Amino acid sequence: MAKFERSAGFVVYRRKRDGRRVYLVLDYGEHWDFPKGHLKRGESDMEAAVRELEEETGLDEPVPVDGFHFQLRYFFKHKKKGLVDKTVAFFIARVDTAKVRLSDEHVGYKYLPAAGAKKRLTFASARHLLELADEFLEKAETGPAARKKAKRVGS
Repeated sequence: MAKFERSAGFVVYRRKRDGRRVYLVLDYGEHWDFPKGHLKRGESDMEAAVRELEEETGLDEPVPVDGFHFQLRYFFKHKKKGLVDKTVAFFIARVDTAKVRLSDEHVGYKYLPAAGAKKRLTFASARHLLELADEFLEKAETGPAARKKAKRVGS
């Protein structure tokens, strides 16, 4: 019987001075991935994602992007726990700083454009998540709702 685990995290991005989006990827030593971690008792997915982001990176003022929620589910073998059935809920968050203070869980980090981040990420599921998040942000920023909002602001 597999042990069930639930985690939550963010696909984090920021804007460079030239307006380009860059994504935060973390080096866990053996793999590159997004910031995420286990839920504590009574915590929602979003609460856990915010807490884990601060614990792992020092980023304490994420701006979650409405409308994006994606869950990854996978199985893996753990030395002590045996077979683990894990679900990770992901959201998108914007941050306004490049400054990261890593926890001891990580050995490095990079902010990279989508193509560079995709190459750096270890797992196919994380690369797919990045593609979905990048497409979501692109549509949110250039789609009809964004154009309508820009028109109202500029009127």
